[in-house]
Amino acid sequence: MDKAYVHKLFTGKVKQMGYEGAENRMDRPWKSGMFKQERQGEPWLGKTGFTEDEVADTKNHGGPEKAVFAYPKKHYVFWQDELELDSIGVSAMGENLSVENADEFQVCIGDTYRFGESLIQVSQPRQPCWKPARRFRIMDFALRIQNSGRTGWYFRVLKEGNASSGMYLELIERPYPQWTIAACNEVMHVKKDDLKAAEKLASCELLAPNWKRTLNKRLRGKQSSVEKRVFGPNK
Repeated sequence: MDKAYVHKLFTGKVKQMGYEGAENRMDRPWKSGMFKQERQGEPWLGKTGFTEDEVADTKNHGGPEKAVFAYPKKHYVFWQDELELDSIGVSAMGENLSVENADEFQVCIGDTYRFGESLIQVSQPRQPCWKPARRFRIMDFALRIQNSGRTGWYFRVLKEGNASSGMYLELIERPYPQWTIAACNEVMHVKKDDLKAAEKLASCELLAPNWKRTLNKRLRGKQSSVEKRVFGPNK
């Protein structure tokens, strides 16, 4: 199998958009750090992400368990066709790393990679929110991302260091080959009534705490609604 490869690296500052009093909810004020620019050189990758990278909603984005967001480059061919939108391309999802030779069926929770001087570890799939929908003015876009399984994933940073695009991700360890990103997405979003699968995934030691919390709530009989996350103030 070919090694995962970082095609491009992106960072971005929080951007304010929209205007007060807009009739259309899609035009109302909002802010996001998903509008990222390609980064040259070898930026520093710290415990909460790259220097010069920001998130707007610190409650739901960023932090040590979502330090780096990776998204497969090949998915944009699918989205261009699915949405009939040529303008959607790499970095549109707000990813830090545009990756090749890796996708949700190949990458697993706990996978640890050497990336330049740093060590990074897969922590969780991404659960898309309403902001890509606002960006592209497609109300159900977050749901489409979720239902397609083309979510991308997050890394935590085990060892800080400089890293850049044009580098391979060298797999050091794969402790949970059974828990691919695709398998996690299926448990979370498709097999919601399969409590045995939820229990098994929740017991995965290296799964991010917020995923464990959601799964453990499910085991106690509490199902979380996705409405607020996927539609937010757009609806």
